[in-house]
Amino acid sequence: MDAKYDVVVVGGGAAGLSGALILGRARRKVLVIDAGEPRNAPASGVHGFLTREGTPPRELLAAGREEVAGYGGEIVTGTVVTAERAGEGFRVVLGDGRTVAADRLLVTTGLVDELPDVPGLAERWGRDALHCPYCHGWEVRDQPIGVVATSPLAVHQAQMWRQWSDDVTLFQHTAPEPDEEERERLAARGIAVVTGRVTGLEVSGDALSGVRLADGRVVPVRAVVVGGRMSARTGVLAGLGLEPVEQEMGGHVVGTHIPADASGATSVSGVWVAGNVANVQEQVISSAAAGVKAAAAINADLIAEETRRAVAAHRAHGHAPAASAEEHWDARYAERSQVWSGKPNAPLVREVAGLEPGTALDLGCGEGADAIWLAEQGWRVTATDVSGVALARAAEQAKTAGVADRVDWQRRDLAASFPEGEFDLVSAQFLHSFVEMPREKILRAAAAAVAPGGVLLVAGHGGWASWEENPHPGVHFPTTQEVLDSLELPEGEWEVLRSEEYERTQNGPSGRPGTRTDNILKLRRLP
Repeated sequence: MDAKYDVVVVGGGAAGLSGALILGRARRKVLVIDAGEPRNAPASGVHGFLTREGTPPRELLAAGREEVAGYGGEIVTGTVVTAERAGEGFRVVLGDGRTVAADRLLVTTGLVDELPDVPGLAERWGRDALHCPYCHGWEVRDQPIGVVATSPLAVHQAQMWRQWSDDVTLFQHTAPEPDEEERERLAARGIAVVTGRVTGLEVSGDALSGVRLADGRVVPVRAVVVGGRMSARTGVLAGLGLEPVEQEMGGHVVGTHIPADASGATSVSGVWVAGNVANVQEQVISSAAAGVKAAAAINADLIAEETRRAVAAHRAHGHAPAASAEEHWDARYAERSQVWSGKPNAPLVREVAGLEPGTALDLGCGEGADAIWLAEQGWRVTATDVSGVALARAAEQAKTAGVADRVDWQRRDLAASFPEGEFDLVSAQFLHSFVEMPREKILRAAAAAVAPGGVLLVAGHGGWASWEENPHPGVHFPTTQEVLDSLELPEGEWEVLRSEEYERTQNGPSGRPGTRTDNILKLRRLP
């Protein structure tokens, strides 16, 4: 699996595959994760689905997978354990430890039928033990049908199934006794009512032949109907704070579902649901339609976000004046869900490795990779950046890394304010900006913030990268000596531990390797 997708679809049934098909046709990068346990697997065919009438369920899904793959969609077999926030998107965790990232989620995990405790019922489920007359009524038309009552809705079920057969029996089983009005309606339609608890099913030659009662009676039937509780599969959503609620029919609870609006959007931004996880009454064709509707809404949401980023980037690159450094850098970070590699800067790792952890100040922390790495090494870190977008991502990554309590994230324009206190390490890694910034003034404040015995570490670019065809005119990259001179350090209070320039390889925007020159200045304040 690739690391990042526009949309991850959890569940590969009719709803999930239909949604993935629409998203693939919309040129979205889509991954479908399917556990391979469709609710309708025992059924011989799908019904009520125009042009696909009677198609075996697994054949329908196989055709759907092929269509999704034809538009670039990826499908993997696996069970999703949980989904959680990761920066501005989501992280999906599979049972085998694999993880995948997504900007949006479409959850189509379906439901579980909780059947009455009748021996033999589960083995016949989807074959001649049924629940939906529109799905199975035609196949058992004109045959003796028994409705095993477990709730007051059973009377309604019996009246429904009477449309397909004039030989319908209502087994009262554990449901309340019908009232007088209900008995009258049942009698008027010729529906018999049998009292007593159902204790099992009679089967002859792998076909249902009767319902067995506690008193030993066996009533002949060729199909049995039950109305068990239908519980949405929602475990994957618990990590996002989405909990199922009860769904009613005719004033009686029939199961659970995840609340959502007409498009499938949940109360958690970026998460949609479709199919039986959102509505236990959906059939295959309506689940597929719900997946289509949700996919269209997701694509529209992504387009809106991409437009906002494009406008921000348009302004940030000089097409409209940015009001401040905050706006400029927020716009730059908003262009993509991740700007930097997520790895700490190599000069920091190399130069800090031998230092005793203490307090650290990270200037221009960006998306937080340096600060998080320092915290993992035992440092207590104050990390500053001018971009609130970057800091929000950094804070989420710190939670994921388990070091949230070791980093103090501060939004600061260092040209206007500087963190208080002294630190054992002050790090300024590639503190450059296309927006005017008093770098020398900031670095002097950085030096003043170093505690006695502490270290100041400044890494910067020494020139343009080799792939840069049109360098910005008038931009000067200072040497380490120029940085040292600009610090105006009192004589006899500091020692230079490292001052060097070096060339490194780096892939350019095209993916081709190139080179660039960097430099590093490492100073220690004498005790």
